[in-house]
Amino acid sequence: MVTPAARGRASLAPMIGSVGDTIVIESERADATGRRGVIEEVFEQQPPRYQVRWEDGHTSILVPSAGAARIERKKPRAKAKA
Repeated sequence: MVTPAARGRASLAPMIGSVGDTIVIESERADATGRRGVIEEVFEQQPPRYQVRWEDGHTSILVPSAGAARIERKKPRAKAKA
């Protein structure tokens, strides 16, 4: 049964990234910096599994946990005028 209070709440959308999007991992410690990288390949959407090329040039396979990462969408390129 859905209560009236629950109907008004926004549901959280799953974090889904695409090739070319930037993924940002925030540090859990105040004295450490986070990491940024570009998604090169999407292995699975749910749960998300990405191949990421980090700013330092290394690549890894990432399975982000809830709240640990955010996706910055790739900006579409402007069309050149002919």
